[in-house]
Amino acid sequence: MGMDENEPTESQLSSSAGPQPTSPGLTLEKAIEMGEYDPEYLGQFPQWHQYSVHLQFELIKNGLANRRRQLLTQWMEIERANDFSKKSHLQEASKSIMKQLDKLTKDKERLYTKYSIEMA
Repeated sequence: MGMDENEPTESQLSSSAGPQPTSPGLTLEKAIEMGEYDPEYLGQFPQWHQYSVHLQFELIKNGLANRRRQLLTQWMEIERANDFSKKSHLQEASKSIMKQLDKLTKDKERLYTKYSIEMA
């Protein structure tokens, strides 16, 4: 049996894990504005490495706050939908957003701990 040309190869699948290269034209500031906060992802921007640990942490905090605001906005829009209780797909979306908010809280705690130690 031949390999389907449309199926990704194993190397393509493994390369899709982890932070992806930044898009051309995307700036560090825009990424943070859009809710990126992962230091590994932000580290792909050359400008990131010019900042002190303190400034990097401030940018991470801004990214965390932006992501939280985005998720809460999405959650409120879904919750306010007409006949929400009758639309299981919206209930699933709401649960997914709540899981993302929980992950965000855990990431925030982890990053606050990590950067508090690094700045000490």
